[in-house]
Amino acid sequence: MSEGLATVAPGDFDYLRAFLRAQSAIVLDQGKEYLVATRLAPLMLNEGYTSLGDLLHGLRSSQRDLPRKVLEAMTNHETWFYRDFQPFEALRREVLPRLLAARGEMKALRFWSAACSTGQEPYSLAILLRENFSLPQWNVHILATDISTQALHYARAGRYSQIEVNRGLPITLLMKYFRGVELDFELVPEVRGSVEFRQLNLAQPWPDLPRMDVVLLRNVMIYFDVEDRKRILAKLRNCLQPDGVLFLGCAETTLNLSSEFERISFEKTAYYRVKS
Repeated sequence: MSEGLATVAPGDFDYLRAFLRAQSAIVLDQGKEYLVATRLAPLMLNEGYTSLGDLLHGLRSSQRDLPRKVLEAMTNHETWFYRDFQPFEALRREVLPRLLAARGEMKALRFWSAACSTGQEPYSLAILLRENFSLPQWNVHILATDISTQALHYARAGRYSQIEVNRGLPITLLMKYFRGVELDFELVPEVRGSVEFRQLNLAQPWPDLPRMDVVLLRNVMIYFDVEDRKRILAKLRNCLQPDGVLFLGCAETTLNLSSEFERISFEKTAYYRVKS
């Protein structure tokens, strides 16, 4: 078993790289054979394959639901509550007060967490809104999407382990918005119900979406090549309100990718606003 996992044949690796690129726009660099072995090992065991080569042979043959499972296994689902903190401070102290003032007559706000993984980002946003703004007469919609149906299933449940709630979530918010269930913590129904989860592959055609006030697409485009980053930014520009705001990951930028956004600095972070 270990021998099969340790060796990734060059032809198998090249096929998997092409598969990921075509299905998700993820660019898997040369020399990442170890990553393939590590991420596909649990899937190989669950599906009953005796070697990684056999699993990838099954992928070539599109056996059962294997292409989707391989894609989900190779996707990075790393996330935590209030990740990086500063973007949420920018929302709380600068972005949301401006948008609330601008939307005072319509009383409507739309948010999109465009790679939500297991849900900590959109739930952090929902809690931030409840904690800091009184919006009883407002129509607030939080859309959360991800490529992984497995991650979305986990997110919809809103149930997290002790380790997961310890990552970024203040104890006061844990006590206020979560309830203990066996050894886990489950979000209260009013927070779970405030987020709509949908499956969406950023590399494939997007469904029709309403214009968004805030889009969070953080720590995703680092896995894409330049042309795919340009295409995604162009599509994001078209689905944002004229004064809408885009949050990227701290290692991501629109520089040399799109001229449609201006960078707005906020303390140790930044966000992007559509140019007028």
